[in-house]
Amino acid sequence: MGKYKYLLWDVDGTVFDFHASEAIAIRTLFKKYGFGECTDEMIETYKAINAKYWQALERGEIIKSEVLTGRFREFFETVNLDATKAAEFNDDYQLSLGDTIFYCDDAKNLLISLKGRYISAAVTNGTKAAQENKLRNSGLDKVFDYIFISEEVGAEKPNVAFFQNVVDVVGIKNKSEALIIGDSLTSDIRGGNNIGIDTCWYNNTSRPKNIDVTVNYEIGDLHKLLKII
Repeated sequence: MGKYKYLLWDVDGTVFDFHASEAIAIRTLFKKYGFGECTDEMIETYKAINAKYWQALERGEIIKSEVLTGRFREFFETVNLDATKAAEFNDDYQLSLGDTIFYCDDAKNLLISLKGRYISAAVTNGTKAAQENKLRNSGLDKVFDYIFISEEVGAEKPNVAFFQNVVDVVGIKNKSEALIIGDSLTSDIRGGNNIGIDTCWYNNTSRPKNIDVTVNYEIGDLHKLLKII
């Protein structure tokens, strides 16, 4: 073991290839709801709308329920579908996300290899229904030592309250021994900055660092984490 003892893992976009599961879930539900073909262009439209809603949540401008239904309502209105189906569609979507599991790099085996050597905690803003289903279906619910879902914590990343709960429950006495690994500058990296722990930005798509946050490490492949910890 090196510098770190506690590894805090973002889930969607870091452990799970969220966009791959997202696209399959939406296309599957389009068929169920009789919406016709869900094109690549529609998926990109949804992703942009979805990102806008989650960023508003991170800034504390809206609450989680407004994200979940609002994103689909706006998406359906944009592509001329029945927006009254937004809430029902979202409920189905939460469970469908866990039906097909994709990983970023070799995340599952990497996490298994670290078990017993480090304390690993999942830290996620995803919904309780979706995340519990994904973690159970993937078997990672047995690999993580702790799982923190914002709905259960009562605060969202990047809020200090979320991370203070993690620190308290895990029993992190020395924050210099903790590292958060995540793909989001606005929730994971900013959250790490807010609580005073080191950050590892998982940037596998070579995105620019376009906000003022402190990134201690940047990796494009999760295996490079091994040289850091």
